[in-house]
Amino acid sequence: MTWLRQLRWKLFLSHLLVIAIGLVILLPTAQFFANNPSLGASDSSLLSESGIPASSPNANSASTSDAFQSTMEQALLIAGFAVLGAAIVVSLFVSRRIVEPLQELTLVSGRLAQGYYRERTTIQSDDELAHLSHSINQLAETLEKTEQRRLGLITDVSHELRIPLTVIAGYMEGLIDGVVQPEPQIFAMVHHEAVRLKWMTEELALLSRAEAGQLRVEPRLIVLAMVIERVMAQFQSQTASQGLTLESNLANDLPPVLADPDRVEQILINLMTNAVQYTPSGGTITVFARSLDPFVEVGVTDTGMGMASEHLPHIFERFYRVDKSRARQSGGAGIGLTIARHLVYAQGGEIWAESAGPGGGSTFRFTLPIYDTTS
Repeated sequence: MTWLRQLRWKLFLSHLLVIAIGLVILLPTAQFFANNPSLGASDSSLLSESGIPASSPNANSASTSDAFQSTMEQALLIAGFAVLGAAIVVSLFVSRRIVEPLQELTLVSGRLAQGYYRERTTIQSDDELAHLSHSINQLAETLEKTEQRRLGLITDVSHELRIPLTVIAGYMEGLIDGVVQPEPQIFAMVHHEAVRLKWMTEELALLSRAEAGQLRVEPRLIVLAMVIERVMAQFQSQTASQGLTLESNLANDLPPVLADPDRVEQILINLMTNAVQYTPSGGTITVFARSLDPFVEVGVTDTGMGMASEHLPHIFERFYRVDKSRARQSGGAGIGLTIARHLVYAQGGEIWAESAGPGGGSTFRFTLPIYDTTS
């Protein structure tokens, strides 16, 4: 009988209930007055008004007919008022059960719109309103978690921006005051911090465009192996300096894909950066690709710190980081994987993460559509 819990059936049954109450009141009332004609109009008054003598047979017939008509009119009038009263009571009860939850949902949604993300609804029924209440509570929980991560991002970004700015300001003041000698390594350090600062601001701007759906993607036929090799070349020196082994495992029969080469390169750079950050010295990072018609699957796997299963559903959410202390030390702000997800979706692919658990390394996979040579 789960259908009885649905709001539309409750409303339908409430109307049937009003009709049933009307019939229950009308029939006994009519029967009562029919069995008691003396409660109807007075026979003498009826006779006097008609001008027919009381002893006349026609007078008796007319008197009986008029009395019955008057009785029925009284019965219908009383029953009508009774049905009207019952309908008002039932309607008030039903409308109250509907309006009060709607008022609560309106109030909570208004509070959420004002930024009070801890507000929750308390509807306990099991109909459509309860389902809507549950959805609003889920939305509130998501907004609250996002707000918490946003506040954490503000703290982390301000911390990360302060470091290069402090270094740059410190060395420049030293150069101006003559405390620091203008040596090549000083300029190289200032340049490094400036590049780091520029990279962070560009990442934040890219995330903003991705969230707004304003990323420009121009898919065309590309040879995926060439893009992968170009990205790996960019990380050769960094992985070597950190004692990491960088490998590739590309299938020989990789078909061309329909994608934007610059965006694919961005995706791989973000995944490679993530792998380098969380893989300790002596570890291995492998880039692989294989054909899974009608897609090509590309992935980056590492032998790093890995992650617990509860992190996997959230790893691509903006500002989400598995290990905040490690991310802060490495300069990450928790937005690289979010950007990668938007770039993959914009090209018609999917992206997901796998891990055997803490210490078991991680694998990030994404797909790109194969170029249709018949089109």
